[in-house]
Amino acid sequence: MRSVIVFLFFALLVSGCMMGPNYQRPEVDTPQTWRFEDKEAKDVVNTAWWEQFNDPVLNQLITISLQENKDVKIAAAVIEEFMGRYGVVLAPLYPQIGAGASVGRDRATEEGPAPVSRGVENPANNYQVFLSASWEIDLWGKLRRATEAARADLLSTEEAKRTVILSLVSSVAGAYINLRDLDKQLEIAKQTAKAREDSYNLFKLRFEGGVISELELSQVKSEYEQALSTIPLLEKTITQQENALSFLLGRNPGAIQRGKTVDELVLPAIPAGLPSDLLVNRPDIRQAEQNLISANAQIGVARAQYFPTISLTGLFGWASTDLSDLFSGPAKTWSWAVPIAAPIFTGGALSGQVKAAVAIQQQTLVRYQQVIQNAFRETEDSLVDQRKTKEQLQTLKQQVGSLTDYARIARLRYDNGYTSYIEVLDAERSLFNAQLTYAQTQGVLFQAMINLYKAMGGGWIMEAEHLTVQQYDEKEGKKINTTTGVTQ
Repeated sequence: MRSVIVFLFFALLVSGCMMGPNYQRPEVDTPQTWRFEDKEAKDVVNTAWWEQFNDPVLNQLITISLQENKDVKIAAAVIEEFMGRYGVVLAPLYPQIGAGASVGRDRATEEGPAPVSRGVENPANNYQVFLSASWEIDLWGKLRRATEAARADLLSTEEAKRTVILSLVSSVAGAYINLRDLDKQLEIAKQTAKAREDSYNLFKLRFEGGVISELELSQVKSEYEQALSTIPLLEKTITQQENALSFLLGRNPGAIQRGKTVDELVLPAIPAGLPSDLLVNRPDIRQAEQNLISANAQIGVARAQYFPTISLTGLFGWASTDLSDLFSGPAKTWSWAVPIAAPIFTGGALSGQVKAAVAIQQQTLVRYQQVIQNAFRETEDSLVDQRKTKEQLQTLKQQVGSLTDYARIARLRYDNGYTSYIEVLDAERSLFNAQLTYAQTQGVLFQAMINLYKAMGGGWIMEAEHLTVQQYDEKEGKKINTTTGVTQ
């Protein structure tokens, strides 16, 4: 027993040795500032930014999506899977203990070259009770490196879920804004078609009275039909957008409740932050780093294969032919051993494993750097998008105002006989197109702000993650809306 204690003491002394490199965060070439910083930026990156739209229906849709979206549920299940895998990898660090018992009865032969001795009970009963234990001494850090890799894999799946949440919230908000933008375009198309229908009916009466030519009537009819043709296209697109949003909500295709119009929605504030903030704010960057940590630890696992594997095994129990004597001193049985296994010749298999692990680590490092650069690009794109779209929207607003005056004056000139109706048609056609373009650009501006919050990440992802947990009233056994606290 003293030798066992000495061996364990020696094992603990040398078990601090760890094969493979310890992880250090790579140096990242981070810009000091953004190219398109905004003086109006506010520190709102950690707030539930979608609430700034001031639309309760949108808030409700995002809450529903976080609780019912299938991708979020899959991501949560993946986390559970990797928690189980982490437990499996962690277990060999601790002694493995088992127990067993057996009862049997057998009869030996009394004839032949090895007969049972006379006076020995035959047949005889056999009773056994034992405890077994085994423990691999992690001298070279193989198990600890494997545990480090498994832990990083688990954390990676948690960041992957947050990436899904980031994408989901942005997609739901963007889909809803696009839906309300299409609703406005449809409203413009219907109003224009109704106005042109009234004009067409009036010109039809004038044609029947011989006041105007068939050419003028055909021109008015053509413009009416052109406005009318945009309505089915917009209605089709709206239905498809509703179906896409229903899918994000985890529902079958169907109608979507509306809240405020696109003109009533409030544009969120521009979030403030430095480029270096993305390293901690974006879950995809944190996920890429955890993947790098895992790949780095796998190098240690591969290198540890070169060294001997030393284990400690033991058995303690009792064995007897009589149940009454089973736990007596003479029935006691025990054994212990220290098996050692070391590779001698593997035909290059171990060196191949190390080489592959190093190569995977290098690939993961480059991916990590690539993810960071892409995050910088997306944020820069969103910053310039929202700034330049604001400028474009302001110009389009002025253009709509000018074309409204143009259409009014052209109508007056025609009514007073100073010009042909072609001028009126040209003015109204230009106004219709400008109104649609203005409505579309409104949606583009809202989407640019959504993309900016998505690109910069932030604490709002944690706020959204809290909404993914469905709460229940224990007494009623019903769901509780996590936003309002109302039992459903």
